[in-house]
Amino acid sequence: MSDHRTLARVLLRRQPHTYADEAGIRLADRPAALYQLLVLATLLSTRIRAGVAVAAARELFAAGWTTPQRMEAADWQDRVDALGRGHYRRYDERTATLLGTGARLCLERWHGDLRRLRAAGAGDPDRLRRLLTAFPGIGPTGADIFLREVQAVWPDLRPFADRRALAGAHRLGLPPSARDLAALVAPADLGRLTSALVRVALGAESAAAVTRAASTR
Repeated sequence: MSDHRTLARVLLRRQPHTYADEAGIRLADRPAALYQLLVLATLLSTRIRAGVAVAAARELFAAGWTTPQRMEAADWQDRVDALGRGHYRRYDERTATLLGTGARLCLERWHGDLRRLRAAGAGDPDRLRRLLTAFPGIGPTGADIFLREVQAVWPDLRPFADRRALAGAHRLGLPPSARDLAALVAPADLGRLTSALVRVALGAESAAAVTRAASTR
């Protein structure tokens, strides 16, 4: 267990930021921040590099489209152009449409406040996943991305680790369950740990390098 905790600490030092952090989202249990996380999860759901999706999210938010009201009101071509500035070009037109439709759904079903979705899901990951996949562009992977990151501000969801995070844990020889991973870090750090493990799974962080760094401590 102590070796596992050392690995987790080293990994967090090397990869201290969640994807929401990198997108400039000040994650909180507030409507605007939760909506921004939904946008990021939508962008990360396509077969495109995570860094490109994060850059595209930053461009959308820099344009002022940080709420579903503003996203829906934005001109479609302006959304396409913002995605293009983030180099999200392969899926820009389709995604611009999805973002507009998703913003409308957020307003109509949840009155622009995803805390209502949280209440409807009652802390059950499977129920929350079903509710999230009702948004256009959010499939099971996108729902898991949202849940993995939002657990930082929805503590009733912890511990949550998606398939990619568990794959990263396997590469590092860490326990293959959310509950066991949660025992390695402070509760508030589980979201950061699972995001870091995803980077290991995707090859953005080297499992061998983390293991070597941990062995010297």
